[in-house]
Amino acid sequence: MPYDMSPRAAELKRLVQDFMAEHILPLEPELENRSHDIADRWQPDARVEALKSEAKAQGLWNLFLPDSNHGAGLSNVDYAHICEQMGRSFIAPEVFNCSAPDTGNMEVLALYGTEAQKTEWLTPLLNGEIHSAFAMTEPDVASSDATNIATSIKPDGDQYVVNGRKWWTSGVADPRCKIIILLGRSHDDPQMPRHQRHSMILIPTDTPGVRVVRNLTVFGYDHAPHGHSEVVFDNVRVPRENMLLGEGRGFEIAQGRLGPGRIHHSMRAIGVAERALEAMCARAASRTAFGKPLYRHGTVLHDIALSRAEIDQARLLTLHAAHLMDTVGNKQARKEIAMIKVVAMRVACQVLDRAIQIHGGGGVSQDWFLAHAYAFYRALRMGDGPDEVHLDAIGRQEMKPYLTGETAQ
Repeated sequence: MPYDMSPRAAELKRLVQDFMAEHILPLEPELENRSHDIADRWQPDARVEALKSEAKAQGLWNLFLPDSNHGAGLSNVDYAHICEQMGRSFIAPEVFNCSAPDTGNMEVLALYGTEAQKTEWLTPLLNGEIHSAFAMTEPDVASSDATNIATSIKPDGDQYVVNGRKWWTSGVADPRCKIIILLGRSHDDPQMPRHQRHSMILIPTDTPGVRVVRNLTVFGYDHAPHGHSEVVFDNVRVPRENMLLGEGRGFEIAQGRLGPGRIHHSMRAIGVAERALEAMCARAASRTAFGKPLYRHGTVLHDIALSRAEIDQARLLTLHAAHLMDTVGNKQARKEIAMIKVVAMRVACQVLDRAIQIHGGGGVSQDWFLAHAYAFYRALRMGDGPDEVHLDAIGRQEMKPYLTGETAQ
């Protein structure tokens, strides 16, 4: 099948699985409690930092990058299989230097950065020495239509001046975050095409005028030390050489960034859904209610069966999208890429919800990973636009062969 892994990827997957079983999964309960109980939870955890050093020593580092000079040189299909394993844990992506938004930002810098930008920002990101953030969504406009983004990027001599307010800027509260990639409006001419009015620019976090207003919660979780913040940019001045690719090319960069990112998010979602199904089956086999094991109740057995079918469907669809990206490119695979964004997150939420139901009161507590995972993936369904935006795009592409002229718009 075209979705099979290469022998090298299969070996890396085995090593990742072994590393997670030995080091990462046993640490999860302690870190979960730490995130709630310790005042300095916004500081990096020394145990995670130690695991990162061990992962790097074993060659389990930057596996997401297809560039063999910087990453593992894997195809999208190869990495998708490995990414599913990482999705089983909140800790794993960072341990292997494969966590968002760093992965997307590193891809942007690798594809579109100048040599100076790569030296200053990409190299330390690849080495895991710093972290980064991506500032796009805004509280004052409907950011699901990204052409609404209003934060301004204006030239002033040899600098750009940035003004605006962003939120859901994930990772900026982490003390290791040193650079922000910001999408803003650089042109106001209404005659200019809508998708050529925005740019992406690099803003160091210590630039005067960058101010974190507050850290947002996701269904009550603050996800320290990573976090999701509301950030004000008040007359922030950066050199002109901090512009990425050129003025008006923000959406061009975004499209190059989104394809791999959606594969990564989708496969991680499938990984957590698999873990939830395993927990569901173990619970159904070990608990008795109304005189018989849970799995002998028809509704429980049906939930297990539906979950298996949905997970396998989502995995095949995502691997198909990854295969198309490898063979015909992101542009030709745009419908499939949009489809997986909708399907994988919905499946993860559905399976997690069923697992919570089977676990009863424990399912909504901190004693299981289920509640945290559900909160995270329900929120991620809104990331990169709600389902409705992607369904609209998929529907338009599906209808296009049947329409002509103005009706095809």
